[in-house]
Amino acid sequence: MEKGSEFVVGSENMHLEETWFTGMDTEETEMGQPNSEIQGFRLEKGEASNMVFSTEAPLVIKESSTSGSCSCSLKKIKSTVAAKGSEFCQKDKSGHDKKLSRQYRIELGQLFQGAVSSHDWELAESLILSADPQTLNDALCVTLDAIWFLSTQQELYGITDLIKKIIANGAYDFTRAALRTSFLASCVSACQSRTMSLADTVTVMAQRLHERLQECHGDEVLKAEAGAKVQKFTEWALKCIGSHSRCQGSNDRVNHCSAIEIQLQLTAFKTFLDLAGNQLTGKDFTEAFDAACFPLTLFSSSFDAGWASGISATVIQGLLDMLVEGGADNVNQCFLEASRFGSTELVRILLQIAQRNSLDVDVDLALGFASHYCKIGTMECLVEEGNAMAFLGPLMRAAERGCMQVVQWFVKRGCRDMELCLALTAATSSSQVGVAAYLLPHVPKHVLTALSIEILKAAGERSGGSLDGVAFLLHSDFLGDAAATYAVADSIAKSDDEAVAPELRAFVQEHWSEAAFLDGLKQGQEHYMKLMRILKRGESPICLRDLPAPLRVGIAYMPLYRECVEVGGRLLSQRLRGQLVEAVRMLGGGSLEEVSQGRELLATLEHHLPPFLVRAPSVG
Repeated sequence: MEKGSEFVVGSENMHLEETWFTGMDTEETEMGQPNSEIQGFRLEKGEASNMVFSTEAPLVIKESSTSGSCSCSLKKIKSTVAAKGSEFCQKDKSGHDKKLSRQYRIELGQLFQGAVSSHDWELAESLILSADPQTLNDALCVTLDAIWFLSTQQELYGITDLIKKIIANGAYDFTRAALRTSFLASCVSACQSRTMSLADTVTVMAQRLHERLQECHGDEVLKAEAGAKVQKFTEWALKCIGSHSRCQGSNDRVNHCSAIEIQLQLTAFKTFLDLAGNQLTGKDFTEAFDAACFPLTLFSSSFDAGWASGISATVIQGLLDMLVEGGADNVNQCFLEASRFGSTELVRILLQIAQRNSLDVDVDLALGFASHYCKIGTMECLVEEGNAMAFLGPLMRAAERGCMQVVQWFVKRGCRDMELCLALTAATSSSQVGVAAYLLPHVPKHVLTALSIEILKAAGERSGGSLDGVAFLLHSDFLGDAAATYAVADSIAKSDDEAVAPELRAFVQEHWSEAAFLDGLKQGQEHYMKLMRILKRGESPICLRDLPAPLRVGIAYMPLYRECVEVGGRLLSQRLRGQLVEAVRMLGGGSLEEVSQGRELLATLEHHLPPFLVRAPSVG
């Protein structure tokens, strides 16, 4: 099997490798489908799993009298064969060494599809006697696709005998057949869970695929090409399902299989694997596993909760189990991708498969992926059914990004005190004030007190240039004691510790240190002196001395009042506090250095302002 190019989707970036999908545009085979293959998803090593989906695969089913519907009766098929005489029913004397003409193979393939759809095994077997190896490979694919629609023991006997004869006559491309039928089986299983028609399913699928590609970075042109080709392959699968469903009289909807029918289908697939033997390698089984998982990630948003435990999922569970037994070694990789894209029911299935086959899956890393993309339902599944317990990393990353929904979920699930403290630090360092405000009440005060300096130092070190988060903690009086909060800020301002970021030290020195308070007092005194000079020496036509006292106070201190109100929080910065203390003293409030809460200071200032200028303070 030629290896096509690869379309790699990492958890953060999408890398578009060269010559991907080269097999997608090859000429159509005689079975009415492009001569190509599908390779499933593959995850590379590394913290961020990389997903590869290759699509050298059948894309479009040709609408014909024998494949599009069941309108072509068995009688008509047989009459066509009879009209061709011995052309189809006898092999050429030169046997398979002679390459059949394109038109010959097209007609032969259409008749074969009709025979398989009509369950006329005798006719189908007679047709393969006239097929060359290429057409036999196509016939193997078509026959294997039909196993997912078996409903009786007689059909099982007929189709398995046909598969044996096709292989005995020279079919050899087991890889393409296995990958293709794995993809189709997944689509069939998924469609059985849905109540909408197949036509509507195509639309939903296309939208989900578009959303999935949008989540990735990369060249937009190549993304569009890759998306179009995957969508075409999926449309082929749904057309195939629709064709078989109409043959079964289900009017464009997928019949729900009984337990007996599912067993027949899985038996047929197991027979194929036994016949293929060592012609299928571990790599083939791995790629088939990828191919089976991929459609479920696209359908997952439409699954009802608990679908993985219902009968509709039995086929795909059995298929995946057999692929694992054959040598598929990518259960964990597919599990991580399913977690990343929020395919909760697939995650549930893969957890069960891992348990049955004693395989290790990284539930903690999967929880990190699910939380990064805010897949809450998948997170629930990983914790409750997968026993994921590593909350710290995902919680901190969610806090850094400001993903409130994920942070709230972790907190409600129950986090340790240190996990909450570190998450608060992460939110503070990235200036996610909303998340920090949510987390702050959940961190015990004794933890904050013990680690207060370290919290501010760490937040400053990782701030990335913005200290809004640090300012929020200080304004919020995060230690619950104004004197203690001011003291912590002042200790950082005076510290010569190299671990203190220069930006943080400069910030607290300017706004939150004792020196800043004294500077604020000085600024307040200077402001008052300037005001007095204006009152005594000003030459403005408006004589300020003649204005009512409240208006004079408003002119003098309204900017300071508004700045204090707009800051919010329980505490004012030392600089503002110094200015406010001096303003209140000048208005006759006495010595107020010991009044540290902004509420009392502002209340005194408000008492001297005109009522129409006063707003309800947001501090305190």
